[in-house]
Amino acid sequence: MATQMITNPFRPGAGHPPPYLAGRNAEQREFARFLDQCPVLTNLVLTGLRGVGKTVLLETFKPIAITGGWLWAGTDLSESATVSEDSIAIRILADLAPLVAGIVVAESVTRSIGFTAASKKEPVRLDFRLLKGVYDGTAGLTSDKLKAVLELAWNSLASTDCRGVVLAYDEAQNLADQAASHQYPLSLLLDVFQSIQKKGMPFLLVLTGLPTLFPKLVDARTFSERMFHVMTLGRLSSSESRDAILKPVEKQSSPVHFTEVAVGEIVRHSGGYPYFIQFLCREMFDSYLQQKKRDEFDPVVTVAQMVRKLDTDFFAGRWNRVTDRQRALLSVVADLPNRDEEFTVQDVVEKSRENLSKPFSPSHVNQLLAKLADNGLVFKNRHGRYSFAVPLLGDFIRRLREDAGF
Repeated sequence: MATQMITNPFRPGAGHPPPYLAGRNAEQREFARFLDQCPVLTNLVLTGLRGVGKTVLLETFKPIAITGGWLWAGTDLSESATVSEDSIAIRILADLAPLVAGIVVAESVTRSIGFTAASKKEPVRLDFRLLKGVYDGTAGLTSDKLKAVLELAWNSLASTDCRGVVLAYDEAQNLADQAASHQYPLSLLLDVFQSIQKKGMPFLLVLTGLPTLFPKLVDARTFSERMFHVMTLGRLSSSESRDAILKPVEKQSSPVHFTEVAVGEIVRHSGGYPYFIQFLCREMFDSYLQQKKRDEFDPVVTVAQMVRKLDTDFFAGRWNRVTDRQRALLSVVADLPNRDEEFTVQDVVEKSRENLSKPFSPSHVNQLLAKLADNGLVFKNRHGRYSFAVPLLGDFIRRLREDAGF
């Protein structure tokens, strides 16, 4: 077999589109319905744990919007783009400018050419330079300046066949008001979009982020509950997981195939999380090809081998950043029957009484969970319940204990 000609179809990188997108048709149809709003009354928050495929799904929304007659702009919201009101406003200007730069506004300029009286009229286009000029020249607060730019942009687009503009931002959990420095970029974004949408301008805001995102929006502005619909991405079902494993191989008519046993084990160990499916499949595929190059023995590839590699590559770095006492608490959580869903402080206290010679008090659990939330290992929802922020962290902890003989 010419193994050097075989391409591994699986792509576990952050945000990389898989060869086959399994189980997200309902979300795509739901997004298409948001494009039929006139006026725009509801924006979208796309949320879920890391590895569930938020960024990949967001990218599939883009062609749906463009096909539906909408313009699309968006990027990752880095921390530098969210440190101040001005920085988030300039971020929006920079994203909007390429969409409208071809539009010629009514004004034009006349320039003399050489030493003659000849002149040439040049159209003034709605590029970043002009948008920034409008922004800088508008009196008032940052919100007033940004509203003026968005109103100009839509007034220029209204005579075209454009139905509206989607502004889509990934990693939006980075958005936060900074009261200490008197900067409120998150509140600014919400206030501006509520205002222009009330005026009937079809700007649709799509924010993607971890489950902490929506509580942040509501804390900043209570009207966010009415301004956004929350689309929460969950795990793939067993059948959807099987499609994510098998269809990429079928699609490229690969001579490498997964056995039925391997498929079942990948489904079980991945927990239905698309990233883990891609990771396990890619590692098994590569391992088989590399072993096949050697003719002296038959390849031996097991899911268990790849799970150990997943532990090292994905989980170990996060685990090594926590203290011994934090690990003890996480180990208690890993024994909860609801460890992969939601748990309370009381759940942890009661389980620690069963598991530990020195159980945790409620105040100690609260303190430790707050630290773990800062480290990105757990998060707290608006109802006071906690969840692992890292998918299947409980399974990893239980494997560590098994290796240690506990």
